[in-house]
Amino acid sequence: MRADARRNVEKIVAAAGALIAEHGADASLEEVARRAGVGSATLHRHFPSRQALLEAVFKDRVEALCAKAGDLLAEPDPGQALSTWLRAVGAHAVANRGLGASLMRDADPSLGESCHDMVTNAGDALLARARAADAVRPEITITQLLKLVGAIALATERDNDGPAEADQLLAIAIDGVRPR
Repeated sequence: MRADARRNVEKIVAAAGALIAEHGADASLEEVARRAGVGSATLHRHFPSRQALLEAVFKDRVEALCAKAGDLLAEPDPGQALSTWLRAVGAHAVANRGLGASLMRDADPSLGESCHDMVTNAGDALLARARAADAVRPEITITQLLKLVGAIALATERDNDGPAEADQLLAIAIDGVRPR
């Protein structure tokens, strides 16, 4: 990629990140192009779909979540490791408005491994370990857990105390409603 094209991609991703933080994952692509100082055609040449742009904006953050999952595989309590990671995923989803819902949509296979695939694979490893330790019910899937986290994030992302509320709701969902 030429240097000017690489700079355009960087400007587009930065502008998209800022707009998504303000308006959520459905931010206007035309506004992204305007803030990046490029034309709409330039944006669409580099990112042929909204999904492709979202993947570029969130790839680094998702890679960090996946690295955290890898680190948690060494934790002595597999159930707690899964719970800790799911709560981190929830915090990430609340902080990045609309991300969970947008990345759970059908991925574009032309983009390679999607953020959704990365999160699913990372979580599946933690779930398998927790399942082997009888720390979770055997019929629970990582897709179900991620949908639960996504639903809680979606329900709380616009609240002033969204991250704290999401964390509390996730704790209830993961740990149950019984007193400790």
